[in-house]
Amino acid sequence: MRNIILVGLFVFGLTVQSFGQKEEKLPEVVIMDTNYKYLNEVGSEEAAVPVELLHKKVASYNVKNSDVYKEGNNSYEVSFRIPDGKILAAYDKDGKLLRTIERFKGVRLPVAVMKSIYGRFPGWKISDDVYLVSYHKDNKVTEKYKIKLENGDKLIKVKTDSDGNFL
Repeated sequence: MRNIILVGLFVFGLTVQSFGQKEEKLPEVVIMDTNYKYLNEVGSEEAAVPVELLHKKVASYNVKNSDVYKEGNNSYEVSFRIPDGKILAAYDKDGKLLRTIERFKGVRLPVAVMKSIYGRFPGWKISDDVYLVSYHKDNKVTEKYKIKLENGDKLIKVKTDSDGNFL
């Protein structure tokens, strides 16, 4: 009798699981790779989260679905803003990203930049920083950091590239 109950519970358990598996169709996903080059060029493992999020928004923006789209225009300029920064992006009529000018304040500096600054200016503290990026689809991306340093009542401003080289 006990074995019959155990077998019955076992069969009941298998039956319940089979009802839990429903076949459901998911909506179709469209992947646009129009501006993947931009993300590859400006993307960095050390990029601050707000910078990375805005880069993704710029890369995935669809000009054809925007209010500014008009048949016959050859290019479009679109501004993206967040409290920490902004990007002015230019797109062609097909939605391909042509160039950007980017400015972010108070972002996390790359390790190479931090090491370079503290190596050259020991005892100084960073009071402000601005991250500037210029992207053009046919040219190399330029990244620059403008950093304000303080030491007591002394104040200096320095510029570096993303590798920590002083400009």
